[in-house]
Amino acid sequence: MRQFEVVAPFEPAGDQGEAIAALAGGVIEKKYQYQTLQGVTGSGKTFTMAKIIEAVQMPTLIVSHNKTLAAQLFREFKGFFPHNAVEYFVSYYDYYQPEAYVASRDLYIEKDASINDEIERLRLSATRSLMERQDVIIVATVSCIYGLATPEVYKKMTATFSRGETVDVDALSRRFVELQYERNDAVLERGRFRRRGDTLEIYPAYLEEAYRVDLDWDRVERIRRFNPVSGEFLEDLDRAMIYPAKQFVMPADMVHNALGTIKAELAERYEYLKNSGKTLEAERLKTRVEYDIEMLTEMGYCPGIENYSAPLAGRRPGEAPDTLIDYLPRAHLTFIDESHVTLPQIGAMYAGDRSRKQSLVDYGFRLPCALDNRPLRYDEFEERLDKTIFVSATPGKAELDRSKQVVQQLIRPTGLLDPEIEVRPSEGQMEDIYGEVQKRIQAGERSLILTLTKKMAEDLTDYLSGLGLKVRYIHSEVETIERVEILTQLRQGKFDILVGINLLREGIDLPEVSFIAILDADKIGFLRSLTSLVQIIGRAARNAAGKVIMYADRKSDAMTAAIAETERRRKAQTAYNEAHGITPATVTKAIADILTRHASEEKDAAAASIEVLKKSYNILIPAQKKQLISALNNEMLEHAKKLEFEQAAAIRDEIRRIEEKEDL
Repeated sequence: MRQFEVVAPFEPAGDQGEAIAALAGGVIEKKYQYQTLQGVTGSGKTFTMAKIIEAVQMPTLIVSHNKTLAAQLFREFKGFFPHNAVEYFVSYYDYYQPEAYVASRDLYIEKDASINDEIERLRLSATRSLMERQDVIIVATVSCIYGLATPEVYKKMTATFSRGETVDVDALSRRFVELQYERNDAVLERGRFRRRGDTLEIYPAYLEEAYRVDLDWDRVERIRRFNPVSGEFLEDLDRAMIYPAKQFVMPADMVHNALGTIKAELAERYEYLKNSGKTLEAERLKTRVEYDIEMLTEMGYCPGIENYSAPLAGRRPGEAPDTLIDYLPRAHLTFIDESHVTLPQIGAMYAGDRSRKQSLVDYGFRLPCALDNRPLRYDEFEERLDKTIFVSATPGKAELDRSKQVVQQLIRPTGLLDPEIEVRPSEGQMEDIYGEVQKRIQAGERSLILTLTKKMAEDLTDYLSGLGLKVRYIHSEVETIERVEILTQLRQGKFDILVGINLLREGIDLPEVSFIAILDADKIGFLRSLTSLVQIIGRAARNAAGKVIMYADRKSDAMTAAIAETERRRKAQTAYNEAHGITPATVTKAIADILTRHASEEKDAAAASIEVLKKSYNILIPAQKKQLISALNNEMLEHAKKLEFEQAAAIRDEIRRIEEKEDL
């Protein structure tokens, strides 16, 4: 196998080297199943993770609790491991309304979903990489605990052809259809194939390139990989292997064999409902399932086929489905990033899914086997893991109790200390905050103010604005693109104060912020828990002048613990700096980084994209103007879904200009 190799312009610094050695040794030599990396904000936990992978040389799964952080990790690991397979596996739904039945209102809600084509490609690329190589790093969300086709079946469901080989072209085409590829002789798009004379072309669902097979009657004369947009040939191949276009696929014989099981379950459930006096439910179930059976018989597929995954895969009732984790070799490494959030999320998936499906089963919309199309329970998730490292600045009791070793990473490569903390009374807090933010404005620094509710954030913004301060607010109702722009403008100094709630905790890097005010710090609840307070305090740890003031009428237990933990860290960091002659320095980071690593390229791409669309429409014709705005809207949303906010923002501005009838 190709070796994992970190490519970076720097080496481990601070206590990163010690953490890497301890955790890698825990995996390789001591064979610990569970360990914890407790790293402060800004200590380079991602780089430490990368160096551990390089040290242990094991296929790796990295689980994050949301798509945005997963995307950030994916980009970082792609940069660290340019010669290895770094893949991205998250839910491919842009919009997802699951099938449900609300008995109290007799309301059936049909499944409705919008699939993101690019994310689906990345998911398929992940399973394909796991089939073909060992040097694989998968960055995933909790989507990785949901069912897929069994790895054995997925591996068998391939089509291969080699140069010089004699093939039955009709049989090969039928095989492509069985792999869920659609034949379209006019347009070659991802997940499709076409035949034109002695040429067969297929666009694998997991690649950005397609294959062209030149035939001499039944003999494969040549295989080439090419760009399906430009037609440019990229490489000559001796052999090609095509994997399925969908992640839930079954060979025809398995589908045929499962029909008997489905019919038997239908007959049993039908009788049960009839005998229970649920005639309507029984007839409803019979009609729906018989239609699905007919579709499976004729087409090998039906809408909602995943609800029959257990009989199709030959699983017993209650048996756990195969997931992405089953595609990994048994010997693998797992990082649970931000474990204090991710682990509870994983644990909550099963019960919610079952509750929804149980109602569908009880009222005759689905067979009981639909209950086995489910996420893993937490115990099933744990059983599938090999060596696991929890990563968090604030690991919870669950992580600490399991871990054989807790490794602390307290030293930042920049020498920065955790911020100073003060507790001040809530009486007169507005006047006090005004004085504090004025000091930061004079020093060219920024401030954050944390409230408990959206209304408080908006009202406080209005109040401070009335005092002549440049201030904005941010919360969950602010659109994604605008949130990113607000954070960028804060760093640029277009305003000085940002008011928010809990969105300012994990994953936001604002080195210009030197002051954080926490209002109602003594309130009991999630937003003022020990974990939340420590995460909030970490936002001021990128600036050498960082300071946090908690406004409260008493010290809660969470406040006391957070202050004690911060002081412990400051003591260790100060001692290290003195021993090594380090002077703390504020983090310097390009402002464009908050949006993208290649801001200029993104702007150029956005401009080119807009120009192409504008040339296709005449905005003097109202109907075409409307079509252009619609097309630009669609493109803007696509960029936003891929986290390409710079391009999305540029297109949004162009839409506004067109709507306002400005000159193009």
